[in-house]
Amino acid sequence: MPEIKQGRLFGVSLGPGDPGLITRRAFELLQRTDAHWSYPVRKKGAASHALQIALDAGLALPAEHTPLVFPMTHDTAILAGYWLRAAETVLARLRDGQDVLFLAEGDVSTYSTFIHLARTVRALGSDIDIQSVAGVSSFNAAAARLDMPLADTDETVAIIPAGYGIGLIERLLDDFDTLVLLKVKPLLDDILGVLERRGLLPHAAFIEKAGTPAERVEHDVARLHGEKVNYLSLLLVKNPQRPRGDMRRGCRKTSEGG
Repeated sequence: MPEIKQGRLFGVSLGPGDPGLITRRAFELLQRTDAHWSYPVRKKGAASHALQIALDAGLALPAEHTPLVFPMTHDTAILAGYWLRAAETVLARLRDGQDVLFLAEGDVSTYSTFIHLARTVRALGSDIDIQSVAGVSSFNAAAARLDMPLADTDETVAIIPAGYGIGLIERLLDDFDTLVLLKVKPLLDDILGVLERRGLLPHAAFIEKAGTPAERVEHDVARLHGEKVNYLSLLLVKNPQRPRGDMRRGCRKTSEGG
């Protein structure tokens, strides 16, 4: 009896919300009729942002599709169980010779659920072929939408989830020309307080659900005080006050020296 060829796992980046930002490579994969779609949901029966991006692009949900539950928690003990169950579900398909396309918003290499899924699948089956399809990240799309370049010449950029805390945000504002704060919802008022104290409110902009019909852009970020914002939100902060020191000169020398 001929041996069944194993399927491949693809992490398919879909961008932050605008279906026009889906890459040609991702679109071609999603047009396949022989591949199984999987996509993240926060709880059983919930909607999937990643799936909605694909549907908004005019792609049809195939008969072969599976939602994978990844709850909203930072408890790694709880998450490990969900990662394992998701990986076992995907691995069964792969062992049967079917390619699996995991749909992910943004880019699969940046704070993506796919990172954990791929790592767990690889732990269960080191022989599995896993491929990542690059995409547009939320902060790249936001910078374009806000008309705020992330970096020019030898400027520096830091990108972190806001949940790392106010102390780290304060330090990074001193060390980088541009600070991108992802998922600002829990600490928004505290962050705005820091920016106000430092005189950086005019140099910040906010966006949530970038590229979707529900997108919201706010350049006067002080107006956000006391508001509830969406989980899919970020602040982009430029710091024209940052001291220019030896690190900046060293970067220039390295760049000019090739």
